Amino acid sequence: MEKNTCADLHPQSMCPAFGGLRVLTRIEGARVCLVADQGCLYGLTFVSHFYAARRSIMSPELMNVQISGGTMIDDVRTAIEQIAEDPAVTFIPVVSTCVAETAGIAEELLPEKAGNAQVQLVRLPAFQIKSHPEAKDVAVSTLLGRFADFDATKREKSLLVVGEIFPVDAMAIGSVLQKIGVESVIALPAADLEDYVEAGKVEACAVLHPFYERTVSLLERKGVRIVSGNPVGAGATAEWVEKIGEVLDLDMEAVRLVAAEEKEKTAAVIKKFGSLSGKVIVAGYEGNELPVVRLLLETGLEVPYASTSIARTALGEEDHQLLSMLGTEIRYRKFLEEDMQAVLKYEPDLVIGTTSLDSFAKERGIPAIYYTNNISSRPVFFAAGTGTVLGMVAGLLGRKEVFRKMKEYFTTLP
Repeated sequence: MEKNTCADLHPQSMCPAFGGLRVLTRIEGARVCLVADQGCLYGLTFVSHFYAARRSIMSPELMNVQISGGTMIDDVRTAIEQIAEDPAVTFIPVVSTCVAETAGIAEELLPEKAGNAQVQLVRLPAFQIKSHPEAKDVAVSTLLGRFADFDATKREKSLLVVGEIFPVDAMAIGSVLQKIGVESVIALPAADLEDYVEAGKVEACAVLHPFYERTVSLLERKGVRIVSGNPVGAGATAEWVEKIGEVLDLDMEAVRLVAAEEKEKTAAVIKKFGSLSGKVIVAGYEGNELPVVRLLLETGLEVPYASTSIARTALGEEDHQLLSMLGTEIRYRKFLEEDMQAVLKYEPDLVIGTTSLDSFAKERGIPAIYYTNNISSRPVFFAAGTGTVLGMVAGLLGRKEVFRKMKEYFTTLP
């Protein structure tokens, strides 16, 4: 496919600071100090609240005249002091975006504590971080670097799980880990800053999404063993459970029994949907698209093309190799134009993509749904997640004729 060379400078994803705000605004007692110009402040506050953040975001009034006048640091310090006047605030993440980073915000000139609150600078400029999933990684690794108690004695059979997941998946993971003998589990991103402290005491870390590269690098330097992959699909579920058992030196006989049981449950769900047929394109910007593609392929569907906004990483290499071997064309750092060309080239029966791509597909009578709200907001792990995803896909594929008729109807209107 031809690529728009101008677009190479502008990866098509939400402002990356949004991803960091998803992590930071969910922490109890946190109040973000956003160091940005007014346009960024408006946009980032809007999308953060739209995606269920329920905490205020405060900001110094930064305009170009103030930045060029050299008062930026003083303005930020004043804003921090004002936020700290609220005794309920226990953590003030100072999020710096493009304008502040370009002007040069010096961390050493900011306080480490104000009032009852710990203060931490989190740098999230779009010219350095290319997508909002990767900004989650920056936020998590920054908090671990500041707060994690890596000097403490490691807890035996303890596991850190890294990946923004939803409650049903968290419950499923916790249940399975308990069955195999894991005694302590911490999940990040977390709503409690204490979890970032306790994360330094774990023996191993299961990284569910491939974009947490900075977090993994930090943990490895601190002696934490890493497990990549995730329990999506029958084979990968069993493999994931066994890898956790091995890295924590658990009773492998018991682990293999649980792994086989979970594999059988997931395989039974896949078999239930074994009559599915069709061609699906997956094109999201959440960074967790390839495991979903793997599941669709395991069901027997064709996925000729998949794209994501993140870069190709070592953590996701196993999925990349498998999907490539099975014939899926994979695009990293995707552009909308590439996705649109893929729709024209492959003529899919279903598109699971971004809102812009969905509109493009629907105009052509192709069923399409928004990846973020329909996949990332649902469970995907183990048998329960498999049933949820495949049930939705089956329903959409069954409505192909409805979309075709709608296109014909609106095409024939005078």
